[in-house]
Amino acid sequence: MSLTLVTLSAPRSPAAEAYQSLRTNIEFSALDRPLRSLLVTSPDAETRTSEALANLAVVIAEAGDKVIVVDGDLRRPQQHEIFQVSGEAGLSDWLLGGGDPPLTATNVSRLKLLAAGPVPPNPVALLSYNRLAELLTTLTSEADYVLVDAPPVLAVTDAALWASQVDGALLAVSAGRTKREHAQRAKEVLERVRTNIVGAVLLEAETATVGGGYGQ
Repeated sequence: MSLTLVTLSAPRSPAAEAYQSLRTNIEFSALDRPLRSLLVTSPDAETRTSEALANLAVVIAEAGDKVIVVDGDLRRPQQHEIFQVSGEAGLSDWLLGGGDPPLTATNVSRLKLLAAGPVPPNPVALLSYNRLAELLTTLTSEADYVLVDAPPVLAVTDAALWASQVDGALLAVSAGRTKREHAQRAKEVLERVRTNIVGAVLLEAETATVGGGYGQ
């Protein structure tokens, strides 16, 4: 599967414009309550959540905010591949040893990455409410937004652990792939841990023809 940053390769494309609209919607949703840390997850493994999160991070950083992307998927990490940086050190190292989070600069100004690091034999054993809360407190003191990439909600418990600590969550679904009942179950899981569900993002939808090409 090819992982691309369309917001960099084709910044005036309809897909890139969609991420700009998503950024604006997130900013408006933060008017009523703080939204410094945001989880992006999905019901299933078929949805390209990591790619969506990375593109969202790019447009937020390009708008002038400091952004830290956290690859919270300790099973199938992809953020280091998307941003083409080393994934040798990262979240798993910090969870084991503490200290300063090993952030990596990217080729996008104002955007840093906390890669997943080495994949541990038992990822969920490393995750705990207190440790995740400590990490997010540290990172939100260094950035305007912390975006967390997590495994699918229905596959493992990791996403629910993250969701209990962040300010909000986006549920990504794929057009023509994600089943309605799976999306509903994922929503219920997030609500069970009292997550502020900011909204849902529809990925892989056909480009709308209305307004297409404006300004291009």
